[in-house]
Amino acid sequence: MRLPTWSLDEKQRLFGLTIAIGGVCGLVAVAFHVSIQWMERATIERAFAMSGDAWIVAVLAVTTLGALGAGILLRYIPGARGSGVPQVKVAYATTPQSIRFRDALGKFGIGVLQIGTGSSLGREGPTVHICAGVAKGMGRMLRITPEKLHLLLPVGAAAGIAAAFNAPIAAVTFTIEEIVGTLDQTMLSGVIVAAALAAVVERSILGDSPVFSIPQGYGLDHASSLVLYVALGIAAALVSVTFTESLLKLRAWFAASRLPAWFRPAVGGAVAGLLGIGVMLLVGVGGITGGGYEGLLGALSGRFEVRVLLVLCAAKLVATVFSYSSGGAGGIFAPALFLGATLGGAFGILDVAVFGHAHAEVGSFALVGMGAVFAGTIRAPITSVLIIIEMTAGYGLTLPLMISNMIAYGLARQLRPTPIYEAFLEQDGIHLSARATAT
Repeated sequence: MRLPTWSLDEKQRLFGLTIAIGGVCGLVAVAFHVSIQWMERATIERAFAMSGDAWIVAVLAVTTLGALGAGILLRYIPGARGSGVPQVKVAYATTPQSIRFRDALGKFGIGVLQIGTGSSLGREGPTVHICAGVAKGMGRMLRITPEKLHLLLPVGAAAGIAAAFNAPIAAVTFTIEEIVGTLDQTMLSGVIVAAALAAVVERSILGDSPVFSIPQGYGLDHASSLVLYVALGIAAALVSVTFTESLLKLRAWFAASRLPAWFRPAVGGAVAGLLGIGVMLLVGVGGITGGGYEGLLGALSGRFEVRVLLVLCAAKLVATVFSYSSGGAGGIFAPALFLGATLGGAFGILDVAVFGHAHAEVGSFALVGMGAVFAGTIRAPITSVLIIIEMTAGYGLTLPLMISNMIAYGLARQLRPTPIYEAFLEQDGIHLSARATAT
Protein backbone atom coordinates (compact mmCIF):
# COMPACT_ATOMS: atom_id res chain seq x y z
CA MET A 1 0.00 0.00 0.00
CA ARG A 2 1.34 3.48 -0.86
CA LEU A 3 2.20 5.72 2.06
CA PRO A 4 -0.18 8.68 2.58
CA THR A 5 2.74 11.12 2.25
CA TRP A 6 3.11 10.40 -1.46
CA SER A 7 -0.55 11.32 -2.09
CA LEU A 8 0.06 14.90 -0.95
CA ASP A 9 0.48 17.60 -3.56
CA GLU A 10 3.73 19.48 -3.86
CA LYS A 11 2.59 22.50 -1.83
CA GLN A 12 1.67 20.25 1.09
CA ARG A 13 4.94 18.34 0.79
CA LEU A 14 6.85 21.64 0.80
CA PHE A 15 5.13 22.78 3.98
CA GLY A 16 5.81 19.48 5.76
CA LEU A 17 9.35 19.49 4.45
CA THR A 18 9.91 23.01 5.79
CA ILE A 19 9.02 21.83 9.28
CA ALA A 20 11.31 18.81 8.93
CA ILE A 21 14.18 20.97 7.63
CA GLY A 22 13.92 23.27 10.65
CA GLY A 23 14.23 20.34 13.05
CA VAL A 24 16.93 18.44 11.16
CA CYS A 25 19.05 21.54 10.50
CA GLY A 26 18.78 22.51 14.15
CA LEU A 27 20.23 19.12 15.08
CA VAL A 28 22.94 19.35 12.41
CA ALA A 29 23.97 22.85 13.52
CA VAL A 30 24.19 21.77 17.14
CA ALA A 31 26.23 18.71 16.15
CA PHE A 32 28.61 20.94 14.17
CA HIS A 33 28.99 23.32 17.11
CA VAL A 34 29.58 20.54 19.65
CA SER A 35 32.01 18.71 17.34
CA ILE A 36 34.14 21.84 16.95
CA GLN A 37 34.18 22.33 20.72
CA TRP A 38 35.25 18.71 21.19
CA MET A 39 38.04 19.10 18.64
CA GLU A 40 39.22 22.30 20.33
CA ARG A 41 39.40 20.62 23.71
CA ALA A 42 41.24 17.64 22.25
CA THR A 43 43.81 19.67 20.29
CA ILE A 44 44.39 23.42 20.52
CA GLU A 45 43.26 23.91 24.12
CA ARG A 46 45.39 20.99 25.25
CA ALA A 47 48.35 22.44 23.34
CA PHE A 48 48.00 25.85 25.04
CA ALA A 49 47.79 24.13 28.44
CA MET A 50 51.15 22.32 28.09
CA SER A 51 53.84 23.24 30.59
CA GLY A 52 57.19 24.88 29.96
CA ASP A 53 57.99 25.89 26.41
CA ALA A 54 56.41 22.76 24.94
CA TRP A 55 53.11 24.61 24.41
CA ILE A 56 54.71 26.88 21.79
CA VAL A 57 55.74 23.97 19.58
CA ALA A 58 52.46 22.17 20.23
CA VAL A 59 50.27 25.15 19.28
CA LEU A 60 52.17 25.76 16.05
CA ALA A 61 52.06 22.05 15.17
CA VAL A 62 48.33 21.74 15.87
CA THR A 63 47.27 24.78 13.82
CA THR A 64 49.58 23.95 10.92
CA LEU A 65 48.87 20.23 10.70
CA GLY A 66 45.15 20.70 11.21
CA ALA A 67 44.97 23.17 8.34
CA LEU A 68 47.22 20.94 6.21
CA GLY A 69 44.86 18.01 6.79
CA ALA A 70 41.94 20.21 5.75
CA GLY A 71 43.79 21.26 2.59
CA ILE A 72 44.46 17.64 1.64
CA LEU A 73 40.81 16.69 2.16
CA LEU A 74 39.70 19.67 0.07
CA ARG A 75 41.54 18.16 -2.90
CA TYR A 76 38.84 15.50 -2.96
CA ILE A 77 35.91 17.70 -1.92
CA PRO A 78 36.70 21.13 -3.41
CA GLY A 79 33.08 22.24 -3.06
CA ALA A 80 33.56 22.39 0.71
CA ARG A 81 36.09 25.21 0.44
CA GLY A 82 35.40 28.72 1.75
CA SER A 83 32.72 30.23 3.93
CA GLY A 84 29.68 28.63 2.30
CA VAL A 85 27.54 31.75 2.05
CA PRO A 86 28.76 32.65 -1.48
CA GLN A 87 28.04 29.11 -2.66
CA VAL A 88 24.48 29.28 -1.34
CA LYS A 89 23.96 32.69 -2.98
CA VAL A 90 25.07 31.27 -6.34
CA ALA A 91 22.91 28.18 -5.97
CA TYR A 92 19.83 30.24 -5.15
CA ALA A 93 20.43 32.74 -7.97
CA THR A 94 21.22 30.10 -10.62
CA THR A 95 20.57 26.43 -9.94
CA PRO A 96 20.27 24.49 -6.67
CA GLN A 97 22.20 21.66 -8.31
CA SER A 98 25.43 23.54 -7.55
CA ILE A 99 24.88 22.74 -3.85
CA ARG A 100 25.69 19.08 -3.32
CA PHE A 101 24.92 17.03 -0.25
CA ARG A 102 28.42 15.56 -0.55
CA ASP A 103 29.89 19.06 -0.21
CA ALA A 104 27.75 19.72 2.85
CA LEU A 105 29.04 16.57 4.53
CA GLY A 106 32.57 17.52 3.55
CA LYS A 107 32.12 21.02 4.93
CA PHE A 108 31.01 19.50 8.23
CA GLY A 109 34.05 17.26 8.65
CA ILE A 110 36.66 19.63 7.24
CA GLY A 111 35.23 22.58 9.16
CA VAL A 112 35.43 20.63 12.42
CA LEU A 113 39.05 19.74 11.66
CA GLN A 114 40.25 23.19 10.59
CA ILE A 115 38.32 25.43 12.97
CA GLY A 116 38.74 22.98 15.84
CA THR A 117 42.53 22.91 15.46
CA GLY A 118 42.88 26.67 15.62
CA SER A 119 42.60 28.29 12.21
CA SER A 120 41.09 31.76 12.72
CA LEU A 121 37.70 31.04 11.16
CA GLY A 122 34.05 30.99 12.20
CA ARG A 123 31.53 28.17 12.21
CA GLU A 124 28.50 30.25 11.19
CA GLY A 125 29.09 30.54 7.43
CA PRO A 126 29.79 26.81 7.07
CA THR A 127 26.59 26.11 9.01
CA VAL A 128 24.65 28.01 6.33
CA HIS A 129 26.25 25.87 3.60
CA ILE A 130 25.76 22.61 5.48
CA CYS A 131 22.10 23.27 6.25
CA ALA A 132 21.35 24.48 2.72
CA GLY A 133 22.84 21.21 1.43
CA VAL A 134 20.78 19.21 3.90
CA ALA A 135 17.61 21.06 2.85
CA LYS A 136 18.29 20.41 -0.82
CA GLY A 137 19.02 16.73 -0.15
CA MET A 138 15.78 16.33 1.77
CA GLY A 139 13.91 18.02 -1.09
CA ARG A 140 15.32 15.61 -3.63
CA MET A 141 14.36 12.67 -1.44
CA LEU A 142 10.74 13.86 -1.55
CA ARG A 143 10.97 14.45 -5.32
CA ILE A 144 10.43 18.19 -5.15
CA THR A 145 10.57 19.61 -8.68
CA PRO A 146 13.68 21.60 -9.68
CA GLU A 147 11.53 24.74 -10.01
CA LYS A 148 10.63 24.52 -6.31
CA LEU A 149 13.86 22.98 -5.06
CA HIS A 150 15.71 26.31 -4.97
CA LEU A 151 13.10 27.62 -2.50
CA LEU A 152 14.47 25.20 0.09
CA LEU A 153 17.97 26.70 0.09
CA PRO A 154 16.99 29.87 2.01
CA VAL A 155 14.93 27.71 4.37
CA GLY A 156 17.99 25.63 5.23
CA ALA A 157 20.21 28.72 5.45
CA ALA A 158 17.83 30.43 7.88
CA ALA A 159 17.63 27.32 10.05
CA GLY A 160 21.42 27.10 10.14
CA ILE A 161 21.91 30.73 11.17
CA ALA A 162 19.14 30.52 13.76
CA ALA A 163 20.75 27.52 15.43
CA ALA A 164 24.33 28.83 15.11
CA PHE A 165 23.58 32.17 16.74
CA ASN A 166 20.48 31.27 18.79
CA ALA A 167 18.90 34.17 16.92
CA PRO A 168 15.85 33.20 14.83
CA ILE A 169 14.72 36.75 14.01
CA ALA A 170 18.18 37.76 12.80
CA ALA A 171 18.32 34.53 10.81
CA VAL A 172 15.21 35.57 8.89
CA THR A 173 16.54 39.05 8.12
CA PHE A 174 19.97 37.69 7.14
CA THR A 175 18.40 35.25 4.72
CA ILE A 176 16.34 38.03 3.16
CA GLU A 177 19.22 40.53 3.03
CA GLU A 178 22.05 38.24 1.98
CA ILE A 179 20.71 35.06 0.33
CA VAL A 180 17.43 36.10 -1.30
CA GLY A 181 18.21 39.79 -1.77
CA THR A 182 14.55 40.86 -1.78
CA LEU A 183 11.49 40.39 0.42
CA ASP A 184 10.06 37.38 -1.40
CA GLN A 185 6.77 36.58 0.32
CA THR A 186 6.49 33.21 -1.42
CA MET A 187 9.21 31.85 0.85
CA LEU A 188 9.01 34.15 3.86
CA SER A 189 6.70 31.89 5.86
CA GLY A 190 8.92 28.87 5.26
CA VAL A 191 12.04 30.78 6.30
CA ILE A 192 10.34 31.96 9.51
CA VAL A 193 9.05 28.50 10.42
CA ALA A 194 12.39 26.79 9.79
CA ALA A 195 14.35 29.43 11.73
CA ALA A 196 12.00 29.20 14.71
CA LEU A 197 12.10 25.40 14.82
CA ALA A 198 15.88 25.29 14.47
CA ALA A 199 16.21 27.74 17.38
CA VAL A 200 13.85 25.61 19.47
CA VAL A 201 15.97 22.53 18.79
CA GLU A 202 19.19 24.41 19.60
CA ARG A 203 17.80 25.79 22.85
CA SER A 204 16.37 22.44 23.94
CA ILE A 205 19.84 20.86 23.62
CA LEU A 206 22.26 23.66 24.56
CA GLY A 207 19.98 25.68 26.83
CA ASP A 208 17.89 28.84 26.56
CA SER A 209 20.63 31.27 27.57
CA PRO A 210 21.93 33.76 24.99
CA VAL A 211 25.24 33.12 23.20
CA PHE A 212 26.90 35.87 25.24
CA SER A 213 25.87 36.48 28.85
CA ILE A 214 26.32 40.16 29.65
CA PRO A 215 25.41 42.34 32.64
CA GLN A 216 21.86 43.59 32.33
CA GLY A 217 23.00 47.14 33.08
CA TYR A 218 24.50 47.69 29.63
CA GLY A 219 22.70 50.54 27.90
CA LEU A 220 22.85 54.17 26.81
CA ASP A 221 23.23 55.93 30.16
CA HIS A 222 24.67 59.21 28.89
CA ALA A 223 23.73 61.18 25.79
CA SER A 224 27.32 62.45 25.58
CA SER A 225 28.43 58.91 24.67
CA LEU A 226 26.62 59.27 21.33
CA VAL A 227 29.54 61.37 20.05
CA LEU A 228 31.88 58.43 20.49
CA TYR A 229 29.32 55.98 19.12
CA VAL A 230 29.36 58.04 15.92
CA ALA A 231 33.17 57.91 15.93
CA LEU A 232 32.97 54.15 16.54
CA GLY A 233 30.78 53.77 13.44
CA ILE A 234 33.39 55.58 11.34
CA ALA A 235 36.24 53.51 12.77
CA ALA A 236 34.26 50.30 12.26
CA ALA A 237 33.78 51.17 8.59
CA LEU A 238 37.54 51.68 8.18
CA VAL A 239 38.33 48.39 9.94
CA SER A 240 35.69 46.60 7.84
CA VAL A 241 37.10 47.92 4.56
CA THR A 242 40.66 47.09 5.66
CA PHE A 243 39.51 43.59 6.54
CA THR A 244 37.70 43.16 3.22
CA GLU A 245 40.50 44.56 1.07
CA SER A 246 43.09 42.43 2.86
CA LEU A 247 41.02 39.29 2.35
CA LEU A 248 40.61 39.96 -1.36
CA LYS A 249 44.23 40.92 -2.04
CA LEU A 250 45.75 37.99 -0.16
CA ARG A 251 43.19 35.62 -1.68
CA ALA A 252 44.27 36.80 -5.14
CA TRP A 253 47.94 36.40 -4.17
CA PHE A 254 47.43 32.81 -3.02
CA ALA A 255 45.50 32.00 -6.20
CA ALA A 256 48.36 33.33 -8.34
CA SER A 257 51.13 31.71 -6.29
CA ARG A 258 52.90 28.51 -7.16
CA LEU A 259 52.01 26.92 -3.86
CA PRO A 260 49.90 23.78 -4.32
CA ALA A 261 46.26 24.39 -3.42
CA TRP A 262 46.31 21.58 -0.86
CA PHE A 263 49.28 23.15 0.95
CA ARG A 264 48.01 26.74 1.14
CA PRO A 265 45.69 26.29 4.16
CA ALA A 266 48.73 25.13 6.15
CA VAL A 267 50.27 28.57 5.63
CA GLY A 268 47.15 30.19 7.04
CA GLY A 269 47.10 27.78 9.97
CA ALA A 270 50.76 28.44 10.72
CA VAL A 271 50.22 32.21 10.71
CA ALA A 272 47.23 31.85 13.04
CA GLY A 273 49.29 29.67 15.36
CA LEU A 274 52.25 32.06 15.38
CA LEU A 275 50.00 35.04 16.09
CA GLY A 276 48.19 33.13 18.83
CA ILE A 277 51.54 32.31 20.42
CA GLY A 278 52.79 35.88 20.07
CA VAL A 279 49.67 37.42 21.59
CA MET A 280 49.74 34.95 24.47
CA LEU A 281 53.37 35.81 25.20
CA LEU A 282 52.74 39.55 24.81
CA VAL A 283 49.48 40.10 26.69
CA GLY A 284 48.61 36.67 28.13
CA VAL A 285 45.24 36.42 26.39
CA GLY A 286 43.83 33.82 23.98
CA GLY A 287 41.23 34.17 21.26
CA ILE A 288 43.34 34.53 18.14
CA THR A 289 42.94 30.88 17.18
CA GLY A 290 39.56 29.44 16.23
CA GLY A 291 36.40 31.53 16.41
CA GLY A 292 37.88 33.68 19.15
CA TYR A 293 34.97 33.57 21.59
CA GLU A 294 37.31 33.58 24.58
CA GLY A 295 38.79 36.95 23.67
CA LEU A 296 35.42 38.27 22.55
CA LEU A 297 33.87 37.52 25.93
CA GLY A 298 36.78 39.26 27.63
CA ALA A 299 36.14 42.39 25.58
CA LEU A 300 32.42 42.29 26.38
CA SER A 301 33.10 41.96 30.10
CA GLY A 302 35.36 45.03 30.00
CA ARG A 303 38.29 43.30 31.67
CA PHE A 304 40.95 44.19 29.06
CA GLU A 305 42.97 47.39 28.93
CA VAL A 306 43.22 49.34 25.69
CA ARG A 307 46.62 47.92 24.73
CA VAL A 308 45.31 44.37 24.97
CA LEU A 309 42.21 45.23 22.92
CA LEU A 310 44.20 46.83 20.10
CA VAL A 311 46.70 43.95 20.00
CA LEU A 312 43.85 41.43 19.84
CA CYS A 313 42.07 43.38 17.09
CA ALA A 314 45.16 43.67 14.88
CA ALA A 315 46.28 40.07 15.42
CA LYS A 316 42.82 38.61 14.81
CA LEU A 317 42.47 40.58 11.58
CA VAL A 318 45.78 39.26 10.21
CA ALA A 319 45.16 35.70 11.43
CA THR A 320 41.72 35.60 9.81
CA VAL A 321 42.93 37.11 6.54
CA PHE A 322 45.58 34.38 6.23
CA SER A 323 43.32 31.55 7.45
CA TYR A 324 40.51 32.42 5.02
CA SER A 325 42.49 33.61 2.00
CA SER A 326 44.70 30.54 1.97
CA GLY A 327 41.68 28.48 0.97
CA GLY A 328 40.38 26.59 3.96
CA ALA A 329 36.85 25.73 5.10
CA GLY A 330 35.49 28.32 7.50
CA GLY A 331 33.71 31.64 7.70
CA ILE A 332 34.27 35.26 8.70
CA PHE A 333 31.19 35.91 10.88
CA ALA A 334 32.81 35.22 14.25
CA PRO A 335 36.10 36.98 13.39
CA ALA A 336 34.15 40.08 12.28
CA LEU A 337 32.30 40.10 15.61
CA PHE A 338 35.63 39.70 17.42
CA LEU A 339 37.14 42.67 15.57
CA GLY A 340 34.11 44.77 16.44
CA ALA A 341 34.15 43.83 20.13
CA THR A 342 37.82 44.68 20.59
CA LEU A 343 37.54 47.91 18.59
CA GLY A 344 34.41 48.92 20.48
CA GLY A 345 36.02 48.10 23.82
CA ALA A 346 38.86 50.50 23.01
CA PHE A 347 36.32 53.25 22.32
CA GLY A 348 34.60 52.39 25.58
CA ILE A 349 37.82 52.97 27.49
CA LEU A 350 38.14 56.30 25.69
CA ASP A 351 34.58 57.17 26.75
CA VAL A 352 35.40 56.40 30.38
CA ALA A 353 38.60 58.47 30.21
CA VAL A 354 37.07 61.50 28.43
CA PHE A 355 33.67 61.75 30.10
CA GLY A 356 34.33 59.99 33.40
CA HIS A 357 31.52 57.51 32.83
CA ALA A 358 31.24 54.17 34.64
CA HIS A 359 33.46 51.31 33.55
CA ALA A 360 30.37 49.41 32.32
CA GLU A 361 30.50 51.65 29.24
CA VAL A 362 33.44 49.56 27.97
CA GLY A 363 31.19 46.53 27.56
CA SER A 364 28.44 48.63 26.00
CA PHE A 365 30.80 49.98 23.37
CA ALA A 366 32.15 46.47 22.72
CA LEU A 367 28.63 45.24 21.99
CA VAL A 368 27.91 48.10 19.62
CA GLY A 369 31.29 47.61 17.93
CA MET A 370 30.39 43.98 17.22
CA GLY A 371 27.35 45.04 15.25
CA ALA A 372 29.11 47.93 13.50
CA VAL A 373 31.98 45.88 12.09
CA PHE A 374 29.53 43.13 11.14
CA ALA A 375 27.42 45.70 9.27
CA GLY A 376 30.43 47.15 7.48
CA THR A 377 31.84 43.74 6.53
CA ILE A 378 28.82 41.56 5.77
CA ARG A 379 26.62 44.46 4.56
CA ALA A 380 23.47 43.23 6.29
CA PRO A 381 22.47 46.31 8.31
CA ILE A 382 19.16 45.07 9.72
CA THR A 383 20.66 41.74 10.72
CA SER A 384 23.63 43.50 12.34
CA VAL A 385 21.29 45.21 14.81
CA LEU A 386 19.03 42.25 15.50
CA ILE A 387 21.78 39.68 15.84
CA ILE A 388 23.47 41.59 18.67
CA ILE A 389 20.15 42.08 20.46
CA GLU A 390 19.25 38.39 20.19
CA MET A 391 22.74 37.05 20.96
CA THR A 392 22.92 39.07 24.16
CA ALA A 393 19.22 39.30 25.12
CA GLY A 394 19.77 43.01 25.72
CA TYR A 395 17.75 45.90 24.27
CA GLY A 396 19.22 48.91 26.09
CA LEU A 397 21.70 49.66 23.31
CA THR A 398 19.29 49.68 20.37
CA LEU A 399 19.78 53.39 19.59
CA PRO A 400 23.62 53.31 19.66
CA LEU A 401 23.52 50.09 17.63
CA MET A 402 21.38 51.70 14.96
CA ILE A 403 23.56 54.82 14.80
CA SER A 404 26.94 53.08 14.69
CA ASN A 405 25.80 50.27 12.44
CA MET A 406 24.24 52.51 9.82
CA ILE A 407 27.28 54.80 9.78
CA ALA A 408 29.58 51.80 9.37
CA TYR A 409 27.36 50.30 6.70
CA GLY A 410 26.96 53.53 4.73
CA LEU A 411 30.61 54.57 4.85
CA ALA A 412 31.92 51.09 4.06
CA ARG A 413 29.54 50.92 1.11
CA GLN A 414 30.89 54.23 -0.19
CA LEU A 415 34.51 53.16 0.22
CA ARG A 416 33.94 49.72 -1.29
CA PRO A 417 30.61 49.37 -3.13
CA THR A 418 30.89 45.62 -3.82
CA PRO A 419 29.96 43.51 -0.75
CA ILE A 420 32.45 40.94 0.42
CA TYR A 421 30.64 37.79 -0.76
CA GLU A 422 29.96 39.21 -4.22
CA ALA A 423 33.62 40.27 -4.38
CA PHE A 424 34.73 36.71 -3.59
CA LEU A 425 32.51 35.40 -6.37
CA GLU A 426 33.79 37.99 -8.86
CA GLN A 427 37.34 36.88 -8.10
CA ASP A 428 36.19 33.41 -9.12
CA GLY A 429 34.64 34.73 -12.35
CA ILE A 430 31.01 34.61 -11.15
CA HIS A 431 28.90 37.76 -11.51
CA LEU A 432 25.52 37.38 -9.85
CA SER A 433 24.13 40.70 -11.12
CA ALA A 434 24.78 39.72 -14.72
CA ARG A 435 23.21 36.31 -14.19
CA ALA A 436 20.17 37.84 -12.55
CA THR A 437 19.71 40.24 -15.45
CA ALA A 438 20.04 37.42 -17.96
CA THR A 439 17.34 35.39 -16.24
